[in-house]
Amino acid sequence: MTPSHVLVPLDGSPLAADALVYALDVFDCRITVLNVVTPIDVKMSEGGILEPEMSRLEEANERAERLIERARVRAEAADRTVETAIETGDPAETILAYIEGSDVDQVVMGSHGGPRTGVVRRLLGTVATTVTGESPVPVTVVQ
Repeated sequence: MTPSHVLVPLDGSPLAADALVYALDVFDCRITVLNVVTPIDVKMSEGGILEPEMSRLEEANERAERLIERARVRAEAADRTVETAIETGDPAETILAYIEGSDVDQVVMGSHGGPRTGVVRRLLGTVATTVTGESPVPVTVVQ
């Protein structure tokens, strides 16, 4: 079945960018790019010593806006448009909630963010693993 709405989660990694290029090339349908801003909370700070800072959240939101803008430019270069969304929360949970709350019928995502070394080369990242395992719609993983 040909999808009518593809979701491409973007995290700023080269593989996420490759996933967007793949989606734009392969699917002739509505595409939404999603960036999930993950707030730093006390549990994630250095031993719980630091309190969450608004400047960190502001920086994360600005980074998300830059990622989304790059996605728009890539789409325009391919003579396409994309819808955009920025959400806040745990990446895997937020992606899955977005799928459930929308009419997305296909996901295209990078296998993992960050450098590809050692065992990481052979394994999907934790976000991709979770989304692939729990998504109610097909997931294409770009490596």
